[in-house]
Amino acid sequence: MKGSALTSHPNRQERLNRLRHRMKVYFDGSRPDHQEALRALWSATYPGKELHGLISDQWKEMGWQGRDPSTDFRGAGFISLENLLFFAKTFSTSFQCLLKKQGGNRSTWEYPFAVAGVNITFMIMQMLDLDALKPRTFIRSVFLQMLSENEWAFDLLYCVAFVVMDKQWLEKNATYMEFNEVLKSTRTQLERELLMDDVLRIEDMPSFTLLC
Repeated sequence: MKGSALTSHPNRQERLNRLRHRMKVYFDGSRPDHQEALRALWSATYPGKELHGLISDQWKEMGWQGRDPSTDFRGAGFISLENLLFFAKTFSTSFQCLLKKQGGNRSTWEYPFAVAGVNITFMIMQMLDLDALKPRTFIRSVFLQMLSENEWAFDLLYCVAFVVMDKQWLEKNATYMEFNEVLKSTRTQLERELLMDDVLRIEDMPSFTLLC
């Protein structure tokens, strides 16, 4: 067992509190900082391409359901936008590859990229169960140790989850109707990797190597 995963760390509670706070922030289209984050996501996704407005048909090409991406954040809130932005800036090659569906034999009925991203955030939030007063899973204890070492552990885990999901999507030759099934098997794989003895940081996860 990973004994070190349960050692206390002075940063841990502070970072957990910050992460919990991030998870509770709803997307609010009237807030200038939220509008700015949305514009930043556009710029990171399509460098040099002008955005015509925060409500525009252009958003559909990123994989939002309609002209107004703010309606798709309901499930996971503002942190799902932060996760997408982190992915776009930190692993831009992988992000662009998934956005443009460049790898493997793609289905004719593909998953919408941005909406998939929101679903992945929500899945990780459920998996880590960070809102529970007492840890109900060992996964959470392991993750908290990682968070105490790296404030961006949640965002990094998100990036790993996205590439794992896409890989499973291709392996299963899935179509959009099977998206939830793919998400479940993605969660299973993440849990398995997080519990490996030699995985002490997100970067130690075998699937981290899928990120460019």
